[in-house]
Amino acid sequence: MSEGMSYADAGVDLDAAERTKEGLRELVASTRDRFTLSELGQFGGLYQVPDDVDQPVLVSSADGVGTKLKLAFATGRHDTVGQCLVNHCTNDILVQGARPLFFLDYLATGEMDEQVVQDVVRGVAIACRENACALLGGETAQMPDFYAADEYDLAGFIVGAVARDRIIDGSAIRAGDALVGLASSGLHTNGYTLARKIVFEAMGLGVDDELPGTGRSVGAELLAIHRSYLGVLRAPLEARVVHGLAHVTGGGIPGNLPRVLPKDLGASVDRAAWEVPAVYRTLQEAGGVALGEMDRVFNMGLGMIVVCDAVDVGTVMASAESGGVEAWTIGSIVAGQGVSYL
Repeated sequence: MSEGMSYADAGVDLDAAERTKEGLRELVASTRDRFTLSELGQFGGLYQVPDDVDQPVLVSSADGVGTKLKLAFATGRHDTVGQCLVNHCTNDILVQGARPLFFLDYLATGEMDEQVVQDVVRGVAIACRENACALLGGETAQMPDFYAADEYDLAGFIVGAVARDRIIDGSAIRAGDALVGLASSGLHTNGYTLARKIVFEAMGLGVDDELPGTGRSVGAELLAIHRSYLGVLRAPLEARVVHGLAHVTGGGIPGNLPRVLPKDLGASVDRAAWEVPAVYRTLQEAGGVALGEMDRVFNMGLGMIVVCDAVDVGTVMASAESGGVEAWTIGSIVAGQGVSYL
């Protein structure tokens, strides 16, 4: 008699999944710290609440990489998107003053390509180590009827902590405070659906072609790793000079800066304060995109905005410079609502 159908016949390779999990064990272990109490393979990850944070408040966030993954598929390079994911989530909780404690990833794929999974999780582990964050666990799912054989989706979940009296909630922001913009490393993880349409359809370029004005290939420019601002903001946060932080993600400056401002305050931003990188100018021109739409879709070269007293701008700028991140005073807090541009 026939042995009948197997899970492998349906497209799910359990043996490959087991081999992949074993291959990830060393990567996960490399991110452990003294508060990590569990190892890969347990049903839940165990992490001790840190004893070096006074009255710790847990801060959590979840996000994905979006259609930036399409660039990874097209180029065959999968080691950067995991770093983008961790750094994006780290920045999201940093806005409230939190440092990351642990991270969980979810990778869903149509077909278990062991090397691709290794590359993706290697990127996650690299960024976890760089952000002093334990990769506590995760999930890899095979879904052959849901994703194409050579595609996957990637999401992440982060938990951090901040002392209760050090939470950054915007309540310290006052009219007259300065805005310091910290340079992005590219598009980060937002606006890729529009960027891909412009580059591949309107401009007719391939991933190996040079993206005009950038001096880099399309693949290299659009796969640039989403920058983490944890390192360059640690000192200003410790010095308590930060009144507010805005991570510039989907929605751009107009959509994100108002999220951290008191209801009766807005922001005045001087476009001439920084030079918008070439990639945005190329996208705008090639796509005929209105400036207002560019502002809403892309970060326009600023990945994080710091709100501080004008006398403390030097502290923020010096910390950014020491970490190799360009920074500019880009405007100020004003009475009113929303963002206005000079």
